Amino acid sequence: MINSLEETARKLRRRIIEYSYKTKTPHLGSCLSCIDILVVLYFDIANVNPNSPNDPDRDKVILSKGHAAPALFQVLALKGFFPYESLINSDHVNGGLFGEHPPTPSHLPGIEAATGSLGHGMPMGVGMALANRIQGRDARVFAVLGDGECNEGSIWEAAMFAGSHRLDNLTVIVDFNKWQATDRSSDVLAINPFKDKWSAFGWNTFEVDGHDIPSMIKLLQSDSNKSGQPLAIIAHTVKGKGIDFMEDDNNWHYRTPNAVEFAMALEQLGYDQ
Repeated sequence: MINSLEETARKLRRRIIEYSYKTKTPHLGSCLSCIDILVVLYFDIANVNPNSPNDPDRDKVILSKGHAAPALFQVLALKGFFPYESLINSDHVNGGLFGEHPPTPSHLPGIEAATGSLGHGMPMGVGMALANRIQGRDARVFAVLGDGECNEGSIWEAAMFAGSHRLDNLTVIVDFNKWQATDRSSDVLAINPFKDKWSAFGWNTFEVDGHDIPSMIKLLQSDSNKSGQPLAIIAHTVKGKGIDFMEDDNNWHYRTPNAVEFAMALEQLGYDQ
């Protein structure tokens, strides 16, 4: 099972890079840092079914760091929510559905929230988790955040609310790749001690290697959080993970690969062009 998930992540890295190359879509580094997290959620943990995307009892996954939408699109296509061909052949520059951020849920199956204005996805997830409790549903809500996104005050207002109301059906996973758009996250606005902050707001908090699939599965299994608290997982990741000349290089926040770089990336992933 683990080997299968790791192969799925490798396949998706290839598709993400191809998509960036062909459509000139940026945010490649951010997509590569969170893809292992998304693979664990969609292919092991979350109860989602592409044949019934609006099932009221489904789990919900919100990509609060909406600029990594190309990674989410690839995951949803591989999961079967829509054909891969419609994604790779899309013309997002001229009004297609597959832009740089997720569209509204009514426009694309599998999308739970239109995100991109940072700090909004997690508060929406808090509301969904509270609604599940009020309606007596056992479904879980997962929100994937960026570390730079945690500069937003709305994140901590939502964290305080969720901790106060003990929303143990809510999980936040922070893609902690140590970068944001223009600089190191710690140099823009220091967020450490990060784990202690979440704990202080009433969350059951863990740190993990965000590219270690077995460790993430262990933390995310439904029976692992019995504390009566929302669950926060700080996933330490590498921006641009999987391609050596992209790793920890923040130029790939906005750059897209040229033909030579595309070929080099495919070679590193074990694919022919």
